Amino acid sequence: MQQHDRRIRSFVRREGRMTRGQQQRLDQLWPRYGLAVPEQPPDWDAIFGRRAPRMLEIGFGAGEVLAALAAANPQRDFIGIEVYRAGIGRLLGRLADNDADNVRIFCGDAADILPRAFAPASLAEVLLYFPDPWPKKRHHKRRIVQPQFADAIARVLAPGGVWRLASDWEDYAMHMRSVLDAHPLFANIGDQDGWVQVPPRASTRFEQRGRRKGHQVRDLAYRRTSMAAPRG
Repeated sequence: MQQHDRRIRSFVRREGRMTRGQQQRLDQLWPRYGLAVPEQPPDWDAIFGRRAPRMLEIGFGAGEVLAALAAANPQRDFIGIEVYRAGIGRLLGRLADNDADNVRIFCGDAADILPRAFAPASLAEVLLYFPDPWPKKRHHKRRIVQPQFADAIARVLAPGGVWRLASDWEDYAMHMRSVLDAHPLFANIGDQDGWVQVPPRASTRFEQRGRRKGHQVRDLAYRRTSMAAPRG
């Protein structure tokens, strides 16, 4: 009998129609930047052709942050995960415009990709900016930041590495903080009352949309402690 995945997902497949340009970028540039989801962690040194610190952005949207970071930090390697092909198409265009060679992309669910693509303590930094806030109380269980997901990030993040997050929904920002402040493998390194006042990132369209609606953007940063990560 076929087994069905009953895990509650933090997203729904509501992707709209792709533009012709986005589809063309996918067709032309995916072979250069895209990766199939592996069954076990690949040889990242071979993929990038070097050994370098590596950063992962989960849910990169239109790719503003990822493209800007890759251009400003050629000495580092960057990996992005996104479920929506339109956003991937936008990022591919940005990467091609910059002739970037230090970025690779997965299309899929981060919860599925993390254990397959990354060995323990293999990442220097993880970014999670403006995930779906699922504002209705009955949907809070769909929020990606939960203790189990924090365990998954702790496994792949090297001790001393940093997890950066942001939300323009106050309730979700407080939820993130309650989960991670209580987690033994993360230490809050915010510079003012536990929040990051000047985050090291480009502005995103999600952030701009939230500000137009009068939402206050809140950034968080957590350093991975030296305690051993949970197995599994």
